[in-house]
Amino acid sequence: MISVDQIAVEFSGKTLFSDVSFSINENDKIALMGKNGAGKSTMMKIIAGETKPNRGGIRTPEDTVIAYLPQHLLTDDNCSVFEEASKAFGHIFEMKNEMDRLNKELETRTDYESEEYMGIIEKVTDLGEKYYAIEEINYDAEVEMALKGLGFKREDFSRPTSEFSGGWRMRIELAKILLQKPDLILLDEPTNHVDIESVIWLEDFLLNKAKGVVVISHDRAFIDNITNRTIEVTMGKIYDYKTNYSHYLVLREERREQQLKQYNEQQKMIADNRAFIERFRGTYSKTNQVASRERMLEKLDIIEIDEVDNSALRLKFPPAQRSGDYPVIAKNLSKSYGDHVVFKDANMSIARGEKVSFVGRNGEGKSTMIKAIMGEIDFEGECALGHNAQVGYFAQNQASLLDPELTIFQTVDEVAKGEIRTQIKSILGGFMFSGDDIDKKVSVLSGGEKTRLAMVKLLLEPVNVLILDEPTNHLDLKSKDVLKQALQDFDGTLILVSHDRDFLKGLSQKVFEFKDKRIIEHFETIDEFLARNRIENLKALDLG
Repeated sequence: MISVDQIAVEFSGKTLFSDVSFSINENDKIALMGKNGAGKSTMMKIIAGETKPNRGGIRTPEDTVIAYLPQHLLTDDNCSVFEEASKAFGHIFEMKNEMDRLNKELETRTDYESEEYMGIIEKVTDLGEKYYAIEEINYDAEVEMALKGLGFKREDFSRPTSEFSGGWRMRIELAKILLQKPDLILLDEPTNHVDIESVIWLEDFLLNKAKGVVVISHDRAFIDNITNRTIEVTMGKIYDYKTNYSHYLVLREERREQQLKQYNEQQKMIADNRAFIERFRGTYSKTNQVASRERMLEKLDIIEIDEVDNSALRLKFPPAQRSGDYPVIAKNLSKSYGDHVVFKDANMSIARGEKVSFVGRNGEGKSTMIKAIMGEIDFEGECALGHNAQVGYFAQNQASLLDPELTIFQTVDEVAKGEIRTQIKSILGGFMFSGDDIDKKVSVLSGGEKTRLAMVKLLLEPVNVLILDEPTNHLDLKSKDVLKQALQDFDGTLILVSHDRDFLKGLSQKVFEFKDKRIIEHFETIDEFLARNRIENLKALDLG
């Protein structure tokens, strides 16, 4: 059992936590929840030993292994993918090498009665007990299974890590963590940059093979599927629920209603006592009662109501002209980069008003197809936008296209038209920009902030075809709900690439699967596709 004991964190005059305590037991699968800025990542870093609290500490049993995957991480560039992942077993290999070295030394020494000789024997014995206590593992097979589960192909194993993007390097680090079989795994937004199939594999691993897990995630389906406990960080305190995220939301609302009732009762009591004090102050016969009530009010602990943003923000895309019957058509479309074929002889037609999902492992061509539709790359075959298609396009690099010299407010104000301009501050608040934030220049924003701002800008432009490539990577749960509602109300054509199953649910009636250089059309919802796809993938990975 790992204990968080009375930790407190303060900086810049602000208290992030105050005397927070809880325990993490074996096989606990905990979702660490709370609004942005509440301190979730700081809490995780303290548990991981990356950050020290101002007061309090973490108690762990001897030999406890804690593995931590932060949001932003890069592996070294001096070896292949397989070699980097194999470092998970480095301590075991070192143990074996040390045993071999000591045994060779014993073979050459003849001072059998000396203290040094006996010391070497003791070392070999101790190492041997630890080494042979470890269950026999086929290390190469374990590494291969983890890498394949997280989306790597066999031909990727020998490629240097330097050839991979940050998201893929993070998968290598995740593979190393999973292979270590630690007592506690700490994951901060592990599903960012990971495709749906890999998320499903990760869920299966965490549920069936991991011990303790603490996860921060904005992927509702992921945390609901893997967690059995929810710890909410709010206003410097924690609330601990022995249930998953969806049930926690119900219990949290009940808690707030109870708090609100107690708060209103307390405020009435305070008002009644203040009225009594004002009425009888200076009345000789009531002097003791007045003094008593004043002392009581001074000592009173005011009930606090937890911060919950209940602003009912509902966005609707501005009206656009009607498009032709088929806004997107592709015939015999092929794309290659050198000898690498992305897809071949693909055919696709998307009708006006259809909402479709592009799914498949990363690297199978989803973003490439979108670039072909947008005319951003060369290709063989036919691919074109239909008559009067007015496209709103959110690319993964959309943030880099913003004007760095404009403020957040100016960026949105220049595209907002008509009555919607009166709601700009509310809209920005729904995407986590509030107060003085709106006067910041785009140039000082983080990558995630720029992505959110680009999404707000897109929501205010009149379009009849929307193409969104991983739009939710930097959105919190509330912002995703705002976007999802706007997309459900959108009466145009939608093409959506996303690994977030909860977000996709209810948003598409058709699935285009990118797999093995082909594009397969499925006339089913994303839920129906995933229910079938999950079984197929787990069997294919020998995990079923």
